[in-house]
Amino acid sequence: MEFPFHYDHGSPLAFGGTVPHPRSFDDSRIVVLPIPVDRTTSYVSGTRNGPHEILQASSHMELWDEEVQADIHGIGIFTLPEMELPFGEMQPLVDEIERVAYEVIARDKFLVSLGGEHSITPPLVSAAARRHPQLSVLQIDAHADMRDSYMGTMHNHACAMRRCIEYASVTQVGIRSLSTEEAEVLPKLGSKVFYDHAMRRDPQWIDRVVETLGNEVYITIDVDGMDPAIMPATGTPEPGGLSWPEITALLRATAERRHVVAADVVELSPIPGMIAPSFLCAKLIYKLLTYCFASHEGVRRM
Repeated sequence: MEFPFHYDHGSPLAFGGTVPHPRSFDDSRIVVLPIPVDRTTSYVSGTRNGPHEILQASSHMELWDEEVQADIHGIGIFTLPEMELPFGEMQPLVDEIERVAYEVIARDKFLVSLGGEHSITPPLVSAAARRHPQLSVLQIDAHADMRDSYMGTMHNHACAMRRCIEYASVTQVGIRSLSTEEAEVLPKLGSKVFYDHAMRRDPQWIDRVVETLGNEVYITIDVDGMDPAIMPATGTPEPGGLSWPEITALLRATAERRHVVAADVVELSPIPGMIAPSFLCAKLIYKLLTYCFASHEGVRRM
């Protein structure tokens, strides 16, 4: 796909549904990019359907946030069409994601990418780091994703954060699943790890997480970072994980104390007939956007 493509027409399925004052690409502060990748999933597949289901669910959200007392859609949320990605080897796919993401970020847009599997995150981080050279990454995830290669490719979802540390510092939250090889190499890689089994022993764990981050932050949320009681629709649902109050508190603290520049939500594998996980993802994205933009001009407040 070339860029600029016909982005003023946007996606037929827009994040947040129909709002009173639809915006163009140029007139929107936030751009949503659906990336339906399902190439390297190793257990339950279906992440290609995640972006569509998140967008569909988002059309049923109320846009007023009772916690922050704001409605941020007035700053403009523009949804691009789903990316059409090359088949075959992973490298051309990764290159295309990086290229399109940078075209959006270079136009001073806040890019929210909808996955798709976690292999989409390294090119997104690469694009953000080109614009923000001191970037740090906040990863919410059950898995370390620090393998150097897996199933014959360095671009596997299980290698996502190993690739990201090539572009930015990384803080990992909620980790509760890693291979023996990852456990051996992790201390040498320099990421800051908050293991799920231990982090809540410190009542100030959210403060400790934020303190590890630089001023400019990219947030990647693998939905399996949450408790499978609220997020069963993912390829490898690990026991444990963050609750809704925990993940929203962490996102709010990060947004209030740091400059969040872009984000993604990945690894939703929708379960037919079960809408709650897709709606949770849509609501979580809107929560993050509200935390980031509630104080901006054009936001409706009471």
